[in-house]
Amino acid sequence: MKLLISEITSADTIFHATGESALGQVLVARSSEGVCAILIDARRDALEADLVSRFPEARIVANQPAVHDDLAKVIRFVENPAEGLPLPLDMRGTPFQLRVWEKLRAIPVGKTVTYADVACSVGSRSSARAVAGACAANPIALAVPCHRVVRGTGDLAGYRWGVDRKREMLRREAIA
Repeated sequence: MKLLISEITSADTIFHATGESALGQVLVARSSEGVCAILIDARRDALEADLVSRFPEARIVANQPAVHDDLAKVIRFVENPAEGLPLPLDMRGTPFQLRVWEKLRAIPVGKTVTYADVACSVGSRSSARAVAGACAANPIALAVPCHRVVRGTGDLAGYRWGVDRKREMLRREAIA
């Protein structure tokens, strides 16, 4: 799986497509380097506004055929998490966020870890809150599985895409 870390410039074009999944509307966006956003919401217009706010310097182009295959993979993954989600990713974030996101990508389907576990694994034992912040900033839902991170008690904590969606993905992954 290819991973690229880059910055968006005003010359960049991001293509996107939106579809319906069991979690609601899903928007998948791709730069020339890979998938740079997977966003989830109930409303398509909210997804498009979120994408524009995340990449204000880029040229945003809707409904490009090149993105439809990525979108289909994401929707299939929601339905059958055991298949995995093999997508080339173009992740953008701070060095700390990128370390956290890489650790999250290594969590197997059907497993969870705590925020403290992730903090220890990135060498910052006391930064569970910073890990939670990195999860909240993650623009690539599902492919960077922040939904697999829980509180030390095992309880579900906040999730950028809603706790109900987090609960549903964990349920789906538990039976995968």
